[in-house]
Amino acid sequence: MRRTTPLAITAAALLLAACGSQSDGTGGRGGNDKVSPSSSPSSAASPAASPGGTGCVTHLELTAADTGRTVCLTKGGELRLTLDGTRARPWKPVDASGPALKGINAGFVIQPGDATAAYQAVTSGTTELTSSRPLCATPTAPGQVSCKGLQEWTVTVRVR
Repeated sequence: MRRTTPLAITAAALLLAACGSQSDGTGGRGGNDKVSPSSSPSSAASPAASPGGTGCVTHLELTAADTGRTVCLTKGGELRLTLDGTRARPWKPVDASGPALKGINAGFVIQPGDATAAYQAVTSGTTELTSSRPLCATPTAPGQVSCKGLQEWTVTVRVR
């Protein structure tokens, strides 16, 4: 569990209040092709969110909740992801296998255990993004129970 300052809680509440008051007919996205994480794998491939009706978007932001999704990004588009971990259960650095994405500067990792990454869509094709973290914390004292289970995270990115 993370410690949160009263200022951060207030800022988050104001941000959520501002987001909830939007009524521009774009479902709260403001028409900027930014896709929020969703339990529905098809939400990122909505033709309404894509230039030219290709079903792909120009900007994606992913989190741990997006595991298992397949998303579509236009060539030249950008994808950013943040996996919130802890010191006891840290995410491994994100691995990208496939030619469609090129890593770009993701910025700073604020909290120990987090994994962040950013990519630009450079060529048509498919890339799989993966990471993992322990299912339970590493024992800190002799005699504590340990587990060797892993929480897997994977997203398939198609670039058109």
